[in-house]
Amino acid sequence: MGENTGKYIIIVGALIIIVGVIIYFFHDKLNWIGRLPGDIRIERENFSFYFPFTTMVLLSILVNLIFRFWRWLQ
Repeated sequence: MGENTGKYIIIVGALIIIVGVIIYFFHDKLNWIGRLPGDIRIERENFSFYFPFTTMVLLSILVNLIFRFWRWLQ
């Protein structure tokens, strides 16, 4: 393990803390996440299935943009 590994672990930890603080303070404003049009939800009497397709696509695009921005900065 090198110096860069420690730096990346610290950055990931800071991002987790930031996301946690956002969720803690704005949980009532973020209830639309996972309930977007295109998210698949099947509920039966003894069965429920939930596949957040649209939410995962948007999250993937967001993470991709963050990584591209990160590479552009370096």
